[in-house]
Amino acid sequence: MNALNIEKGSSSHSAYDLRASREEGVERRTLAVLVDNEPGVLARVIGLFSGRGYNIESLTVAETDHTGHLSRITIVTSGTPMVLEQIKAQLGRLVPVHDVHDLTIECPAVERELALVKVVSTGDKRVEALRLKDAFRAKVVDSTLESFVFEITGSPQKIDAFVDLMRPLGLMDVARTGVAAITRGPEPL
Repeated sequence: MNALNIEKGSSSHSAYDLRASREEGVERRTLAVLVDNEPGVLARVIGLFSGRGYNIESLTVAETDHTGHLSRITIVTSGTPMVLEQIKAQLGRLVPVHDVHDLTIECPAVERELALVKVVSTGDKRVEALRLKDAFRAKVVDSTLESFVFEITGSPQKIDAFVDLMRPLGLMDVARTGVAAITRGPEPL
């Protein structure tokens, strides 16, 4: 979304917004995919989605096992239960994929995201932006006489709510990392 749409208070919904109207039977899922950390693996995973017309709402990837050269890809996607099962099966058949886990249904999981939110304002709007920052436990990571950059972490819904409240206060830009998710409790994935 560009700054112009943000300034005008665009009515488009976030990819994470579960309140947005959705086709009957469409579900949102968070998948954790353990893959070899080698060139081209991410392109193959993304190619599987684009080649079949599946949507990726969020994607994060990083090496998680340096000695084993393994990376974890966290994908937030949506579809009917049948489509989601196809996605998991097709991911599992890719050669560099070791495991595919549906964190939404297999086990309780924690999802978090980080966002940087730039707000340009003065006067009362500036004071209100700082008040809301405290309510959402965001941090100021850059400040000028006319702008702030806030860092906020939390669920995608928390970040959506913060961004929505900053719109009338001078929201200028938003950068989001995408969802990182992990299972709850002592058991490994």
